[in-house]
Amino acid sequence: MDLNKLYSLQKKLDEKINENHNLNNQDLLTKKILALSVEVAELANETRCFKFWSIKNSSPKNIILEEFVDCLHFILSIGIDLKYYDISFEDIKINDVYDEKDMSYCFLDLMNSINNFRKSLCKSNYLNVFINFISLGNKLGLDRYEIEDAYLKKNSINHARQKEGY
Repeated sequence: MDLNKLYSLQKKLDEKINENHNLNNQDLLTKKILALSVEVAELANETRCFKFWSIKNSSPKNIILEEFVDCLHFILSIGIDLKYYDISFEDIKINDVYDEKDMSYCFLDLMNSINNFRKSLCKSNYLNVFINFISLGNKLGLDRYEIEDAYLKKNSINHARQKEGY
């Protein structure tokens, strides 16, 4: 996964959104962190990993991947806002602990890292969010190439939505 490329594409999308919605010079970081948290919850909902009371299966992989990429958009955008965009995929070490953990644990761990980051906006906490996020993707069976491909497709859709007045 070429994070430099993804950060660059996200920056262009963020600039377009800021321009279209008259958001230049506004601090959107808190809103982006909340949006990330909501997107992670939407992803958890699609996996149904916590719904012990239901026998319904998780959503298809393409829906899971789309929700995952929605989260990635906000992670990248937050990194851009804080100038933490010098991270490469090699900096993100998969958390092997997730292999033995229940999916619900993995989601809670990611949500906890997001909350820790919110409390202290340091680069190490941001990297921890990214590590837990990519580790969750690994647990979901997503590889870095399909994540990047899905990001590129969704980024294009997001640009089209901005043109259409989304």
